[in-house]
Amino acid sequence: GVIATESDAKRLIPDTVPAIVPGNFERDLERAGKLPDPYFGTNTLKMQELENLHLWFCKTFTWSGSADGNTFLHFEGIDTVAEIYVNGAFKLKVSNMFLPYDIPVPELRNGENEIVVHIIPAVIAAREFDIPVSSNALDYNYESLYIRKAASMYGWDIMPRIVSGGIWKPVSVIQKKTERIEDVFLYTNALKADGASVMAYFTLHVDRDFLTDLRLRIRGVCGDSVFTMETQPKHTNGRMSVFVPDAKLWFPKNAGEQNLYDCTVELIDGGTVIDTMKKRIGIRTIELVRTSTTDKDGNGDFCFIVNGKRVFVMGTNWVPLDAFHANDVNRVDRAMEMVNDIHCNIIRCWGGNVYEDEHFYDLCDESGILVWQDFGMGCGVYPQERKFLDMLEPEIVHIVKKFRSHASLALWAGDNECDCAFSWAGTKRDPNQNIITRELIPQLLRTHDFTRPYLPSSPFIDEEAYSSGKPLSEDHLWGPRDYFKGDYYKNSVCHFASETGYHGCPSPKALETFLSKESLWPIFDENGVAGKEWLVHAACMRADASDPYAYRIRLMANQVKTLFAQEPDNIGDFALMSQISQAEAKKYFIERFRIAKWRKTGIIWWNVIDGWPQISDAVVDWYGCKKLAYHYIKRSQQPFCMMCDEPRDGMLTPVAVNDLRRTVTVSYTISAISDGRSVASGMVTVAPDETVRVTPFPQEHGEVYRIRWSGDVTGENHFTAGIGDTLDYEKHKVALQALGYWGEFEGF
Repeated sequence: GVIATESDAKRLIPDTVPAIVPGNFERDLERAGKLPDPYFGTNTLKMQELENLHLWFCKTFTWSGSADGNTFLHFEGIDTVAEIYVNGAFKLKVSNMFLPYDIPVPELRNGENEIVVHIIPAVIAAREFDIPVSSNALDYNYESLYIRKAASMYGWDIMPRIVSGGIWKPVSVIQKKTERIEDVFLYTNALKADGASVMAYFTLHVDRDFLTDLRLRIRGVCGDSVFTMETQPKHTNGRMSVFVPDAKLWFPKNAGEQNLYDCTVELIDGGTVIDTMKKRIGIRTIELVRTSTTDKDGNGDFCFIVNGKRVFVMGTNWVPLDAFHANDVNRVDRAMEMVNDIHCNIIRCWGGNVYEDEHFYDLCDESGILVWQDFGMGCGVYPQERKFLDMLEPEIVHIVKKFRSHASLALWAGDNECDCAFSWAGTKRDPNQNIITRELIPQLLRTHDFTRPYLPSSPFIDEEAYSSGKPLSEDHLWGPRDYFKGDYYKNSVCHFASETGYHGCPSPKALETFLSKESLWPIFDENGVAGKEWLVHAACMRADASDPYAYRIRLMANQVKTLFAQEPDNIGDFALMSQISQAEAKKYFIERFRIAKWRKTGIIWWNVIDGWPQISDAVVDWYGCKKLAYHYIKRSQQPFCMMCDEPRDGMLTPVAVNDLRRTVTVSYTISAISDGRSVASGMVTVAPDETVRVTPFPQEHGEVYRIRWSGDVTGENHFTAGIGDTLDYEKHKVALQALGYWGEFEGF
C-alpha cells in the first residue's frame, strides 16, 4: 500500500511512502524517515501541520474465487471520512470511525484487483456542518461534535492533538454463506431458586420460499451443566427459551465464580449443519439501584446488583491506550494484566475513547470485571438536530448488538460529562432537554437491549437533581486537587465516584525517554512557567502558559509542595516525592470508600495506564513503568483488607473490610515503623461483604504503621499518620524502605 498526498503538501513529504494496514499515516511517515518520533520533545505539535492532508491508500492484490452477491470487502475500521474505490469504480463514502463496513463486490476479478481509499481530512470535513449555537465543546474539540471520531484525538487534558487518519483496523475479502445465522442474542430472562431461564433471539438470512426444512439448535456447556434449545423457525427472526436447572451463575470478581457457557448455534437443513456460530455467555442478572441525589446522612443509593446481591466495585477508567489507535490492539493484554493484578472488578470505558473490541470484553468476562460502557461522546453539548441523530443511530445500534451478549457488560452510559456541559457555555441549561440521551439512545436500547441498566450521562443530572441542586448520588470527584485529604474530598457525600485522580510524575528514566536532557530540570523558569516540552507532555496544544491545560504541571508541583512543604532541587527527588503524593492520595480515596461500605458503594479512579508519554494521573506510564501508586492500590484493593480510618480525638481505628462471599478470620498486628514496636494486635472475624472496626489506638503524628494479618487470608498494608501536617521527606524514605516499598520505585 502507499500513501499519496495532494499537491499542496508535496513540499512537506514525497508523493508516496509505504503504508501498513492496520495503521496510522503519521507512523508510516515516521518509518519512512519523513517525521520525527511524535512522542518526543515538542514533536507532537508538528502533527498539527498534517491535519489538512488528503490521504490515498492504494493496494493491488490477487484474489482467487468466484465473486457473487455474497462477496464483500470488509473494513473493520476506517479513520474517518473516506471514499472507497474498487477496480476504478466508486463504491461507498463512509464517515464513522467506529463502524465496520461490508461493501458488496460481486465484480471482484479472479486475479489482480485494486482498492483505493481516499481519506478526507477530518478537520476539513467538519467544516461542512454548521454547529448550532446551542452546542458547545472543549476548546479544541468543536470538530468532534459532528464527526464520529474519538473526541480525544482532537486534544484533551490527557491526550495530544493528533487528528490522525488511516485504515486503523484490518481489511479483508469475505464470502458470506447464502443461508446463514446473522445474529443470536442470548440473555438471562430470570433467576429462580432451582435454576435460570435463558432466552435466545435470533436473526437468519435465508434464500428459500419456505422454512419448514430448517432447524435452529443452541447448545451451551459449562462444566457439567448443559442446556439445549431447538426450534423450527417460523420466520427469519424469532425467539426461544430454555430452563437451565442448577445453572452455574456468573459473578464479578470477589462476588463468586466467573462461570461461562460455551454455546454452539447451528442452522440445520434436514440433517446437515449449514452454518455455525459460537457464543460465550454468562448466566446472570444485573440491576442498578440509584437515587438521583443524596445528603450527608446518606439518604440515597447508587449500587450494582448482580444476581440479586449488592456488589461493591473498585476499578479504573479505561482511556485511550494509544494516541494512534491502530496500536491499541497491541496494548490491551498488558493493560488488562495490570487491571487484574491490582484487584479491579470494574472498568469504565470512557466516552472520549474508541470502543474496544470483542477481545477486551472476552477478557472482562473471564476475569469477572464489570464494564461500564460510555457511548462515544464527552464534555460537550452535541447537536440537537435530526441530521446528527441520523449519524449517531447506526453507531449505537452496532455497538449495542456487538457487545450485548457479554456477561461483563453492566451498564450503558449515554456520555461523559455532557450533562455538566449544559452549564459550561455561560448559561445554566437543563440537560434533560438533551434529545440524544433522553430520547434517541434509550429508545434504541429498549429496541435492542432491555437487559441491563442505562445511565444517560455521568454524572447524571436528572430532573430532580437539576431542580433541587442537591449533591448527586454518583459524581466525578476532581475539585481543586490541592490536598487529597482536604475538605473537598473529605466532605464529599456521593455514594459512587466514577472519576477521581491525582497527579504522579513519571520516573526519571521515563522522562529521559521523551524529554530532551536540557529540558529535564529545572521544570520552571524564573517566572514560574513550565518548560515547553513539559507543557506539551501535559497535553498542551500550544507550548505556552496560555494553553488551557498548562496548569497541570504547576498542579503537580503544588501537590508535592503541599505534602512535603518543600521544593526539591533535582528531578529525581521531585519525581519520587510526586509519586509518594499520588500513591497516598489514591490510597486515601480507595480506602475512604471501602471503610464506608455500604454507605459508599464504588470508586472508579483515573487511571491505570497512559496512552502516550505524559504527565498525568495514570499509575503506569506509557512505557509500562509502574509508579508507586500502582503498588499502593494493589494493597488497598485486596478483597480482604485491613486499613485505618482517619483519626478521631487522637485515636486511629483499624477497619477490616471483607469483599469476599465467605467469612474471614484473621489475627492482626500493627507496628510502628520507627522502632518496630507493636501498637495494636488482636483477632477479627468478618462476615461476607461486611466491615468490622476493631479497638482504636493512639495516633503518633508522622509515624508510619505497618498492618499485617494472617489466618484465613494473609496480607499487608500501611497507614501514614499525620499527613495533614508536613511530611518529613527523609524520614518517610526510611519508612518506605522498612516497609519494603523501596524496590517498587521503578525507573529511578
